[in-house]
Amino acid sequence: MASPFCVNVNIDSSILLGDEMINGRVCNFCKYEANKMELEKNFYICPKCGSYLSIHALKRIRNLTDDNFFLEWDKELLFPNVSNENDYISKLVLVAQQHNMNEAIITGEIRINGYRAAIGVMDTRFMMASMGQVVGEKVTRLFERATRKKLPVILFCCSGGARVQEGIISLMQMEKTSAAVKVHGDKGLLYVSVLTNPTMGGVTASFAMVADIVLAEKGAVIGFTGRRVIEQNIGVKLPNEFQTAEFQYKNGFVDAIIPRENMREYLGKILRVHGEKKKKYIPRIKTVRHEARYRQGDITKCLSAWEKVQIVRSNNRPTCVDYINVLFDDFQEFSGDRVSGDDKAIVAGIAQYHNRYVTVVGEQKGKRTLEEAIYRNWGMPSPAGYRKALRVMKQAEKFNRPIICFIDTIGAACGIEAEKQGQGLAIAKLLQEMSTIKVPILSVI
Repeated sequence: MASPFCVNVNIDSSILLGDEMINGRVCNFCKYEANKMELEKNFYICPKCGSYLSIHALKRIRNLTDDNFFLEWDKELLFPNVSNENDYISKLVLVAQQHNMNEAIITGEIRINGYRAAIGVMDTRFMMASMGQVVGEKVTRLFERATRKKLPVILFCCSGGARVQEGIISLMQMEKTSAAVKVHGDKGLLYVSVLTNPTMGGVTASFAMVADIVLAEKGAVIGFTGRRVIEQNIGVKLPNEFQTAEFQYKNGFVDAIIPRENMREYLGKILRVHGEKKKKYIPRIKTVRHEARYRQGDITKCLSAWEKVQIVRSNNRPTCVDYINVLFDDFQEFSGDRVSGDDKAIVAGIAQYHNRYVTVVGEQKGKRTLEEAIYRNWGMPSPAGYRKALRVMKQAEKFNRPIICFIDTIGAACGIEAEKQGQGLAIAKLLQEMSTIKVPILSVI
């Protein structure tokens, strides 16, 4: 049964996809014309220059799912009931017939590497995937149904923004979808968003950016206000990398940029981490044997003061990353504080330890070379680092994962930028929130 605010329109399913040429497609960057078979084999990545071409929603789903398993939801939601907007409705019908689509998003249930998930995939062929009443309703229903079925949500986002033809109704979808995401998250359920080209406007400012894990495709344009509008407003030519996925990653808003050909494998790992059955944790005890002269007590009692200093300052002393590589399996690093940047002095992510998933947060000095030390700011966290640590710790609490911290620093970052960004507040907020986190925290100094 159709939604009460939607109008049913018959679509001729025999009409072919308008932009699916028999001879393939032309790359917008290098103008190489690839045939259809070549593109499908290469995940719609240009074989010549490596640029990402747009990929249709159903084809993206086919690249992800096990054995073509996909159960579509809310297919009956077609067109909004917009009074006195016959021209707009006529345009919707024309676009629907041209591309054999009902709306700018397809939602449903999928299986990836054996794990069930709710999925939504937006498609720019339908009015640049702008968000109107029906798109907002389908996204909301996606999260509501996933909440009832206790399923994680994966949402591939792309959009030109709110659909201006629907006025204030389109803007209302921003709050409605955000509320549905909040209810889903409050039930301890996972939400992964994948930002594809382009993700702009009202979609960026609502459900796209508030996921537990935010991923992006290479080169995707991601932002709120369009590039040309900003340039006209400030009178300055923006750099080429502005508002790209790489720009957003550098500035702390994206956890990782995943190659399209690796997306299924990566999402499968994320679902496995959050879909594991709770196990009784039985630690294995490892015995470490030292030389005979150290067996009677603290190893450092046999060393002089200067020898102790040399050990501390040694470039060969293990760092946080060294411990992670030795102690844990399948470490997946997350980036960004979701405010201003990604501090490389803090390494954070999910890893497997004795067949149990944990969250790992550590300070990385990077003292092997001068370049690495500068890159890691000698292990001195900035406000962005403390915010990143807090973000992944709160995520660990949501998914009931123990937290293991590696402490290795000469202190917090000191400088003009750290003070301008609120260093004291960032540290205080982290300490305050950690005091009430409900999962175990183990710190190794």
